[in-house]
Amino acid sequence: MSVELFTRHFLGTFFLLIGVLFATRAMGLSARLGFSHIQYGRSGSAAWWNRQLFNIFRAAILGVCLVRMFADIDPWLGVFSWLYQPPVLLLGVFMLLCSFGLASYLQAYMHEDWRSGIAVENRPGLVTSGPYARSRNPLFLAVILGQLGFFLALPSVFSLACLVVGVWVIRRQALAEESALAESYGEPYRQYRQRVPRWL
Repeated sequence: MSVELFTRHFLGTFFLLIGVLFATRAMGLSARLGFSHIQYGRSGSAAWWNRQLFNIFRAAILGVCLVRMFADIDPWLGVFSWLYQPPVLLLGVFMLLCSFGLASYLQAYMHEDWRSGIAVENRPGLVTSGPYARSRNPLFLAVILGQLGFFLALPSVFSLACLVVGVWVIRRQALAEESALAESYGEPYRQYRQRVPRWL
């Protein structure tokens, strides 16, 4: 099997399994603890719009990657032929796997305190140890790594647009979440914010 064919099938399978894992993890936590760990925020708010954009692009990525397993739609995606080379594709696959491993570790580290979005009710504990002692947003960094990996595994106008919009949305969401955390936790969070950088 060629690297190009392997990467096509890897991307479709990878994003399908990510969707299944994320959905079933959220369902399991909700069934056990009695509330949803996925928070959209107030309708029309910045956090709500961030989630809508993220979901639209996530669905588009999954759809494109699944279709590519069975049909050649690359001309429609604006593939950069000068980047579409086996070493670059494999580097993208490696970065996607690293991103998945980091995200899985970080969610497990937060355990029941993990939330997707800004929790208004059922507020989690403030996690400031381990990886959160080095970065206030390590999970967002893992997602950005995955977005960069996707661009390299499918270097194209489509994946570049996903990368640019994705990083922009994540930055907006980080600012919104930090503002909400400062309001919820007060002085302990302000001290944490002075001590630990937003990214690295």
